[in-house]
Amino acid sequence: MASFDTYKDRYENLRMERTDSGILTVTMHTNGESHIMTGKSHREFPEAFGEIAHDQENEIVILTGAGENWITKIDFETVGDITKPEGWYNILTETREILDNLCNISVPMIAAVNGSAPIHGEYALLADIILASETAYFQDSQHLPVGGGVVPADGVQVIYPEVLGRIRGHYFLLTMQKISAQEALSIGMVNEVLPSNKLLERAHELAEQLLKIAPMTRRYTRMMMTKKMKRLINENVPYDMGLEGLSIIASMKK
Repeated sequence: MASFDTYKDRYENLRMERTDSGILTVTMHTNGESHIMTGKSHREFPEAFGEIAHDQENEIVILTGAGENWITKIDFETVGDITKPEGWYNILTETREILDNLCNISVPMIAAVNGSAPIHGEYALLADIILASETAYFQDSQHLPVGGGVVPADGVQVIYPEVLGRIRGHYFLLTMQKISAQEALSIGMVNEVLPSNKLLERAHELAEQLLKIAPMTRRYTRMMMTKKMKRLINENVPYDMGLEGLSIIASMKK
């Protein structure tokens, strides 16, 4: 079993703090500001979420971001050569493991979306309770703008249509639609919208409420609630990211 003391400071882009009652807050960041996704963080996130999942002293997990954005951008120069089979295999494997290990966290998860989420907003949507700041919005801006456009996979093709419904989900991905926090609330994509300075306070208030549920009931309920997403991720992400990889190669030839 993972021990908090052995992993809490291991990951450069994740700040972890845990209360005595087991409420773990995980903040994605880059030098204390909004996170810039790099090749290194993409490699480390699967391991980090795996360790969190294996630590049975975590009772509730809150996932949030630093600064004004959930994730700011991707630094593609650090990712490696994804036009080669080996490079794309690494990205595919890491992506599947990130999503798998988020689902493998077998305690209730609260996402506190602190700001704009144009990249990897789907991480938040794997939580059980989703809070958003008034400045937040959801978008997928990491696929179609690249080159001549690449297949929007990486999990967005599964998670957003599951949350929004097939028709709205496909429109969202194909048009790179921005969904504001208030619109997300109105369509049931998030549970609450709050001022930025109240977001984590409310997340911890809800976490304390969830602690009143019997520990094993909390765990088994999370396992029940994630089983469909785990199946959809495992069935679809490898194949769809194969299509994404082909589209990357095609866009590079233009």
